[in-house]
Amino acid sequence: MPAPSSTRPSSRSLYRDIRARIGDGSYAAGMALPSTRALAAERGVSRGTVSLVYEQLASDGFVDTLPGAATRVAAGAADRIRAQGRGAAASEPQRTQPDSGRLSAFAQRLQAMPLRPAAPDPAGVIDFVYGPLAGRDFPTLPWLKALRRAEGQRSQRLEYASPLGAPELRQALQQHLHQTRGLACSTEQILVVNGSQHALDLCARLLLNPGDPVVVENPGYRMAHQVFEAYGAQLLCADVDDDGLQTAQLAALTAQAPARLAYVTPGHQFPLGGYLPMARRHALLDWAHAQRCWVIEDDYDSDYRYGVRPEPSLLSLDSADCVIHVGTFSKTLSPQLRLGYMVLPPALASLFAQAKLLTDRHTATGPQRALAQLIDDGSYARHVRRMRRKQHARQQALLQALERHLGTQVRIQGAASGLHLSVWFPGLAASQEAQLVQAAAQRGVRAYPISPLYRQPAGHAQAGVVMGYALLDLPEIERGVQRLAEALLSLR
Repeated sequence: MPAPSSTRPSSRSLYRDIRARIGDGSYAAGMALPSTRALAAERGVSRGTVSLVYEQLASDGFVDTLPGAATRVAAGAADRIRAQGRGAAASEPQRTQPDSGRLSAFAQRLQAMPLRPAAPDPAGVIDFVYGPLAGRDFPTLPWLKALRRAEGQRSQRLEYASPLGAPELRQALQQHLHQTRGLACSTEQILVVNGSQHALDLCARLLLNPGDPVVVENPGYRMAHQVFEAYGAQLLCADVDDDGLQTAQLAALTAQAPARLAYVTPGHQFPLGGYLPMARRHALLDWAHAQRCWVIEDDYDSDYRYGVRPEPSLLSLDSADCVIHVGTFSKTLSPQLRLGYMVLPPALASLFAQAKLLTDRHTATGPQRALAQLIDDGSYARHVRRMRRKQHARQQALLQALERHLGTQVRIQGAASGLHLSVWFPGLAASQEAQLVQAAAQRGVRAYPISPLYRQPAGHAQAGVVMGYALLDLPEIERGVQRLAEALLSLR
């Protein structure tokens, strides 16, 4: 790969940077590069240096230049750069992982975990993923109006805000949680966080030492389990049935050593959908009080109830200040907002605020104040009611399509609430899950195996998948289930 004819470090660095951005797609084919004047000012070099680099890129075939026109990325340039990179990689061995001896124990545990970001869907794929919402469902106009008002009220003094969160949002949340969850708390107990995953990380960071036992649901939310494991916790797995966590197992699980923490999803067990009945809620709290154990109550999607009446939250039943209530707006507004909250026992609130101060200072204030306005003026409640109707319609479409195309070949769990279903295939062994998922993918459908959500030993013999529906419209749901039925038929 030739370098620019100039030997000055500034030109070589600029050449390599632009070439790399073309190779990774940041500068796509046909895109205009910055003008020589703009790029020279940005990089602190002369326009002559930029012109020299552009000439070399054109000579190498990576950009097209025409007199009087912008310099643009040449067609096929990214493919040629990547091909050259593969050739260099083949001739020069490269270390793809850092030396574990130079990493902390936390980093080494993290390195061993299969954490992978979701891959984008190719065109035409029907994705029954759980988590994402449909962009068309976002309340764009009310949000923009509230955000403009919030940003228009910017204070004269631009400084770091309270790590607890914007006072307006904490006040709005206090009223909202009292009305919708029956929670009685002070604003000082509310901590605004960057989504529920941030809340779980703070809990693990502040409440666990390596080797501490943590009770989790089996099957359960994998990323919660991985947070605790990353901090060195020992996971104690309690089985789940149609009513959620089997609290009768807790005493035996912790007979050798008391648990430091328990993580539960009592409002809608993930992934099986059980709704923890009142007797088990009291049993869980009695056990936690006796153990001096903290309980994380993850209230991740309780806005979507279709067939169950709400029970009091664990926090509202707690008389010993051991419950940490975690909520999020990722399932009603958007995961991209990164807005969630914790309701903490009074003894923990100041400590968690201090930890948040060290990790990220505070959550972005504009979105917090905009959300507070939406809650206060009733826009958020109206949006949630509208979304509950839409998600229920999608769920009904999925249930009806499963009945129509698969009938008795499937068994369904978790239809009373939430944004996903657990779908079991009694005639298919658990060992055939991967084949089913692969056969569905070959027909343009993404379904997600349930086995990875179980800890060892696996607690199921049948194949099963988790099917989210919040991203899809009704015709897509119908076509997706039809293709899934075809995939199942191909295995038989």
